Amino acid sequence: MPDSESAGYWSRKLEQLGIALPTVVPPVANYVPAVRTGAYVYTSGQLPMVDGALAATGKVGAEVDPGQAAGLARTCALNALAAVDALVGVDAVVRIVKVVGFVASAPGFNAQPA
Repeated sequence: MPDSESAGYWSRKLEQLGIALPTVVPPVANYVPAVRTGAYVYTSGQLPMVDGALAATGKVGAEVDPGQAAGLARTCALNALAAVDALVGVDAVVRIVKVVGFVASAPGFNAQPA
């Protein structure tokens, strides 16, 4: 976990991993991508948006296969990090307190944790 002496830790870590945060997608409804209150930043729900468009639609286990769904979940997570970065800078993050994910699943699909 980084401390106050490790300025730029998360930016360097993302660069080492070859990860570039995407541009924050403008809201498609009445919400903001991220908001700060006190020491906390809350992000709104993230969709798998790439270049302003949904990367896929459908239910996992039917129209979307589990491997594709994992990539789409990664896209959602990067979109959330991008919203945080745009608001306060990713290097201001000390700890991620909670992550919530929702998976639109076909009947009988049970591998949501994957």
